[in-house]
Amino acid sequence: MFDSGLFYPQRNFGGLPPEYSSPESSPVVILPVPYDGTVEWQAGTRNGPRAIIDASPNLELYDCELEKDVFKVGIATLPELKPDTSGPEAMTERVCQVVKGLAAAGKFVITLGGEHSVTLGVVRVLAEKHASFSVLQLDAHGDLRDAYLGTRYSYATVMRRVLELRPVVQVGTRSLSREEHEFLKTRPAGVRTFYAAGFKYDDTFRRELLGALGENVYITIDLDVFDPSVMPAVTSPEPGGLDWPQVTGILEAVCREKKIIGCDMVEFRPSGDTGACAFTAAKLLYRLIGYIFCR
Repeated sequence: MFDSGLFYPQRNFGGLPPEYSSPESSPVVILPVPYDGTVEWQAGTRNGPRAIIDASPNLELYDCELEKDVFKVGIATLPELKPDTSGPEAMTERVCQVVKGLAAAGKFVITLGGEHSVTLGVVRVLAEKHASFSVLQLDAHGDLRDAYLGTRYSYATVMRRVLELRPVVQVGTRSLSREEHEFLKTRPAGVRTFYAAGFKYDDTFRRELLGALGENVYITIDLDVFDPSVMPAVTSPEPGGLDWPQVTGILEAVCREKKIIGCDMVEFRPSGDTGACAFTAAKLLYRLIGYIFCR
């Protein structure tokens, strides 16, 4: 009925052709979750998934570091998940419901936020499926408050809820509330924090990081793990962050040595002239898919 040559292709990560982006045949699915219902300061991460996906067709699909056409793995982009505006706990349940169906279909789910609270719903589903795994959190913030602004389901409490389900290893931390600092001083079981201050990406760090993680790993990337000179387009930018070689080096080492069972990328906030940041986020996500599936 329609001449496909007259229409732009449907929005999908990388602008991939149908044979490499079909939801039915692709082992990898990207789930965009445009939700920022608990963000206090700079809202706008609800626009993050679309901005990253829109930047991604400008990627070179051949990854010269990996020497692979990563897209041939098969990467499908799902429609944006409609937020449940009745509250953050209900939104967590909505993410659970959708991810549970995808996991049952054998898909490797990459959740593209939105705010960091979306991570909890995914981890809940994977905790039912996998007897044990660690959560690797690349993030400037602890996100370990027990409650924030009247809710226990928030971008500021998400890792406290995750910690109730599985061990957490934090990398790049450089901002904590007093509550979080006091909590970490008690040396709670199941959490290990590698602070950004004095951070050195060397063999000693890699051995300690890999030793702190279990065999199975879920990766959550809050893009504010980067220094604002690299990634200013986030909800809560913090100086003193990591750079591109440090972040990609961590991901490469973990993906080489561990089994990755899922991942997410959150807290991208497009605003003004942030096209370079959207492209950087898209490239990081593409590189991560390559680390996981093209070893």
